[in-house]
Amino acid sequence: MKRPRLLLLLASIALLCLVLLLWFVRRPERSGPVSRPTSSNITNSPAQGEPSAGADSDRRATTVYAHNLKLRKGASFRIYISWLRGQMLRTHPAQNPSFDAPDSFVFRIDKGVIHANLGDIGNYLNADTPKGFALQGINVTGEGDQVHLTGTVHKLLLPLPVELLSTVSATPEGLVHLHITKINVLKIPMKRLLGSLHIEIDDIMGKAPLPGVTVKDNDLFFDTTKLLPPPHIRGLLTAVTLTRPDLVLIYGNSPNDADRLAEWHNFLRFTGGTLDFGKLTMRDCDLTLIDASSEPWFDLDLVNYQAQLVNGYSRITPKQGLEIFMPSLDDRAPKKAIQSVTLDWLRHRHTALPSDVPRK
Repeated sequence: MKRPRLLLLLASIALLCLVLLLWFVRRPERSGPVSRPTSSNITNSPAQGEPSAGADSDRRATTVYAHNLKLRKGASFRIYISWLRGQMLRTHPAQNPSFDAPDSFVFRIDKGVIHANLGDIGNYLNADTPKGFALQGINVTGEGDQVHLTGTVHKLLLPLPVELLSTVSATPEGLVHLHITKINVLKIPMKRLLGSLHIEIDDIMGKAPLPGVTVKDNDLFFDTTKLLPPPHIRGLLTAVTLTRPDLVLIYGNSPNDADRLAEWHNFLRFTGGTLDFGKLTMRDCDLTLIDASSEPWFDLDLVNYQAQLVNGYSRITPKQGLEIFMPSLDDRAPKKAIQSVTLDWLRHRHTALPSDVPRK
């Protein structure tokens, strides 16, 4: 009876020693810091909606070049870009700039010359001013640094024809500055009427001022980024002049040589960064949109660009870039609707190519 008990005792002691040995081997080192995995042996998954660390090159700015571009900004306004060089910047860190989302990017201009037709400015103000805006029937003209604005103000239930004369300039902050030099009501200088009608700049702007417009004494300041619809443009605005019939904005002390600019093709070019359009995402962007018409301006609507792409011609360059020759929006000749290639078409080898496919 003693021998089995002895064997059982020895087995228990051996098991206890094994447990103690395993405990010492697996025990954390208390004398030093607990080791953590390093970046070389662990992959961090980005949070949902955030770009990964490897996407830094995709998030860099896209360089933009343009010549002779008529860019539509919303349904009722357009600007004329004689030329520019700048960058396309994303407005949301986790969202690529996209033609399909005009608020997803801004154009930051380093140098360039942009024209805005004074008649278009008046039409835009008449069509898109908020309800309650006091000035109605706006008409804008000008020459040199003098802006001539006329309209009708409703004061004391009476429609009063108003005429404003002002000078135009650029502020160091990049705003368009109108300094009011004269206000006439009913063709009578304002000084004779102030005592009875009490019309001031605030009365003319109304209780519902335009977004992006600041009134201070006899001065109006226009932030075009807030005033006009996207795609938004900002940059170092160094001069503003009036050359009938246009308001001319100069960025970065750029030369404005109309004869030299007329020698360039009409185009819009993007290089570097990442750009979305339609179902496509282009990384290390190399995209050139080229006017296929003979018009002085390349009429481009980035909000409704798809129709121009469909009626254009695309090709891949040897450096994996993309060139798209596009008709101007106003000059698109009506074409038969393009149909996608179907599986049934692919089954029949001898079916003719679609009529819009170039043939060698």
